[in-house]
Amino acid sequence: MQFHQLKSFHRLRKGKRVGRGGKRGTTSGRGTKGQKARAGAKIRPAERDILKRIPKLRGYKFKSFRARPSIVNLKDIQNKFKAGDEVSPKTLLEAGLVHTIKGRTPRVKILGAGEVKKKLIFKDVSFSRATLPKLK
Repeated sequence: MQFHQLKSFHRLRKGKRVGRGGKRGTTSGRGTKGQKARAGAKIRPAERDILKRIPKLRGYKFKSFRARPSIVNLKDIQNKFKAGDEVSPKTLLEAGLVHTIKGRTPRVKILGAGEVKKKLIFKDVSFSRATLPKLK
């Protein structure tokens, strides 16, 4: 018997079927089992989860840093002041119709709700358009 006449004694087996994708055998380069081995599984960092839980503020909002004037209606002035009295931020503060803002007497704007039937002297106050016809 010569070398080229030798035959293999065992039957040929088909190759082992390995994991799809990748070039590295059964687990396709993903190690064995577990969350990280699964297809499409991504582990988010804890910071991202925290950010996702925060309610989102919708739209553009601008809060003015300018101090707005305190508002007083004509009907309140009618009730608190007598004829001939002076209506100024200081007297309105004393009457309790406005309050100090950070320890200062505020600017005052008078709005047109109600009517004034008395003669009053207005000093250092601004008026809305609706009030001007009611004061003449």
